[in-house]
Amino acid sequence: MPLSLYAATIPSYRQTLGAVFELVRKGQTFCAEKGIAAPELIQARLAADMLPFAYQVKSTAVHSLGSIEGVRRGVFSPDMTPPPDTFAALEARVAETLSALEAIEPAEIESFIGRNMRFEKGSFRLEFSAEDFLLSFSLPNFYFHAATAYDILRWKGAPIGKRDFMGRLRLKG
Repeated sequence: MPLSLYAATIPSYRQTLGAVFELVRKGQTFCAEKGIAAPELIQARLAADMLPFAYQVKSTAVHSLGSIEGVRRGVFSPDMTPPPDTFAALEARVAETLSALEAIEPAEIESFIGRNMRFEKGSFRLEFSAEDFLLSFSLPNFYFHAATAYDILRWKGAPIGKRDFMGRLRLKG
């Protein structure tokens, strides 16, 4: 059986978002245990020219559910709204995204195949098919931001490891 577009996207988004949700919780616990002010971790960045932990977490929602919503509209533009600034708000953003992704039917995602899709940022535009947008733009961005969120926590000393990034594996049942 060939791999479907749904199988290549939605379960992967859900797996990694579940891990990101737990990373946010572990970040909050780490701050409480070490007496670190929450904003110190929420606003932490790996380099001065990179965006902070909160932005990385928000971007996992933007490049999963936000990408699906973009395909529905036929256009995706970066979400320039400020990211949540508390652990509770970050958890809520990820939980809402997970819930919305769980409600998506495979048939809807399969119906995207062959649709025209455009990325827009100001006057800059990239034309895609929906499936190429999801597989060559959305997924790489999604994993980049999830890995960067993980890296920030690890760099700050949170006791996390590879299994925390991997999330709940989809094992043969």
